[in-house]
Amino acid sequence: MSSIIGITMGDPCGVGPEISVRALLDMGAAERDNTRIYGNLATLEAARDALGLDLDLSRYVVDLPIEGAPLPWGQLSPVAGDAAFRFIEKAVRDAEAGAIGCIVTAPINKEALNLAGHHYDGHTGMLRSLTGSKAAYMLLASEKLKVIHVSTHVSLKEAIQRATTERVLATIRAGDAHLKRIGYAAPRIAVAGINPHCGENGLFGTEDDDQIAPAVAAARAEGIDAQGPISADTVFHRAYTGAFDLIVAQYHDQGHIPIKLVAFDTAVNVSVDLPIDRTSVDHGTAFDIAGKGIANHGNMLEAIAYARKLVAGKVAKGEAA
Repeated sequence: MSSIIGITMGDPCGVGPEISVRALLDMGAAERDNTRIYGNLATLEAARDALGLDLDLSRYVVDLPIEGAPLPWGQLSPVAGDAAFRFIEKAVRDAEAGAIGCIVTAPINKEALNLAGHHYDGHTGMLRSLTGSKAAYMLLASEKLKVIHVSTHVSLKEAIQRATTERVLATIRAGDAHLKRIGYAAPRIAVAGINPHCGENGLFGTEDDDQIAPAVAAARAEGIDAQGPISADTVFHRAYTGAFDLIVAQYHDQGHIPIKLVAFDTAVNVSVDLPIDRTSVDHGTAFDIAGKGIANHGNMLEAIAYARKLVAGKVAKGEAA
């Protein structure tokens, strides 16, 4: 195992190269020496020049080729989609081999990825496939609100179908284990209901009573401090004001909307239950501002800080060299 952080550059036409370079420049010498950017050197140098910065990037970059690099900023491109996939694939293999301790991903464009023939719903699904994992959960972490999702990039109709007792219970377990790993002795977990007012005793649907409540009961029987289902229109406020450490959200927007309201620039996307560690920025490729040198890299710094926390925990336990 290694304590090196591997940043994947993301879509070469988006803001990923800029925020990666900015983050690297903001580091002290020791942190910078413990960081590698998986991307394309010519693209990163173009981003550096657009930012008006002065830093020799070559020693910090795992350089992978892109035909015609640097590509035009802000344009949807299957070439860029394929490159973004290859950066992640290389970082995953190095993480599996112990060459890096955690992957930090800059944003990819799902349309470009699919145009290139890589059919994934996003980073989490791709990482699950690349590592051969049966499951992976998206956890969004901010200082005052943390949310883990039962499902993410599926239709609302499919999300309801996926909220089975088994899947909800597995999500509770994954969230509990992750919070314990980062220092919570006994995480307080709230499980959001899927229907308005948790179905109001069957008036607005029975999924909460039939599917979610049994998962909470099973988690509690295992010693997990889980409560719910709790109506989603109040549970996020309660967690934000300190009543809970983590919320289990039943679908993408249920969890993402409150997090992006209260921590749009600071929330970190964490993949839970993979055999490797991965954190990410919680924003997109921002093609409209790519190459202009104005992208905010604060979210990237938060993702890197979370990654270093995970790596430090492994080092303390003797899992990393």
